[in-house]
Amino acid sequence: MNTPPRELPEERLAYALAAGWGLAAGSLVYRPVGFGSHHWELVDGGGTRWFVTVDDLHTKRAAPGEPLDRAYARLRASLATAVALRAHGLDFVVAPVATVEGAPLSRVDSRFSVALYEFVDGQSFGWGEFGAVGHRQSVLEMVVALHGAPPAAGEVAAVDDLRVPGRADLEAALAGDVPDGGPYARPMRDLLAARPHRVRDMLARYDALAAEADPARAVLTHGEPHPGNTIRTPRGWRLIDWDTVLRAAPERDLWHLDPGDGSILAAYAEATGVVPRPRMVELFRLRWEVADLAAAASRFRAPHAGDADDDATWEILAAQAGAAP
Repeated sequence: MNTPPRELPEERLAYALAAGWGLAAGSLVYRPVGFGSHHWELVDGGGTRWFVTVDDLHTKRAAPGEPLDRAYARLRASLATAVALRAHGLDFVVAPVATVEGAPLSRVDSRFSVALYEFVDGQSFGWGEFGAVGHRQSVLEMVVALHGAPPAAGEVAAVDDLRVPGRADLEAALAGDVPDGGPYARPMRDLLAARPHRVRDMLARYDALAAEADPARAVLTHGEPHPGNTIRTPRGWRLIDWDTVLRAAPERDLWHLDPGDGSILAAYAEATGVVPRPRMVELFRLRWEVADLAAAASRFRAPHAGDADDDATWEILAAQAGAAP
C-alpha cells in the first residue's frame, strides 16, 4: 500500500513488535510496496534489518460482517503453512519469524495483525510480465515443488471455496447502493451503472466455471506467484507473500505463469503428470478480475478520503469495469 494506515500509530506497532518478538525498534520506516498489506523496514537496536507486514483484518474478511477473529484465524493458517513448508525443505519459501510464543504472527489490536520476516536482499520485480532470463521457468519450478509438498505441510491450510471476498459489496454497488462516503463513491456508482451487463456477465461466467471445479484435484497453492512476489537472490529465487495460501486446483497458480502459448501448461504436465484444464485457467484468471472489482466496491462503499491507495484502486476499477466489452 502507498500510505500507512491512519488508525495504526507507529508507537502501537513498535510496542507490538517488542511484545511479540522482543525487538526494540532502532528505526521503523514505512515502505510503499505491494498492494493489500502495509509494510515497514525495521532496524533493531543491534543493527539487524527486518521486514514487517501489517494487515488490516477488515480487508481479509470473506464477507461483510464476518468476525475479525475468523479473518485472523484464516491468515494465521496461511502463514503457519508457509512456516511448515519451509520446515519441510522448501527453501524458496520466505516464511515469517515465529513470535516468542511460537506463532507465525501477532495481533496488534482487534483490527490489525503483524508478521515479522528476515530481510531478504536481492532483486525485486513489479507486477507485470516476466522479464528476467529464466524468470518464468524458475517460478514454475517453485510452483511444481509447492504442489508436490508433503501432505503434512498443508495440514492447517484452508480449502478454496471459490467465494469472492467483497462480492456482496459489488452486487450492492451494481444495484446502485453506494453511500456517499468519499470522492470515489459517485464515480463508481456511475461507472457501474453505465456498464452493468459487462460486470454481471463476468459474474455469471465465473459462477458457471466455478461449478465445474473438481475438489479432488486440489493441491497446496500460493495463490499469487506473479513477478511482484518473487525475489532473485545470490542463493536463488525466493517466493514471498504467503498470506494467500489455500488448497485449490493447480490452475490457481498456473494462470499467473501461462503466457498463452501452452508452453508452461505443457511443462507443468510433464513435471507433475497433471494436465492443466484450460477452463480452470480461465476460472482463476477471471476470479482475479472479479476480486479486483469486489475489493474496489468494498473500499468505495465505505468511508474513504481519496488518498493514494484510493487513487490506485480507482485505476484498477476503471480498467476492469470501464474497458470496452
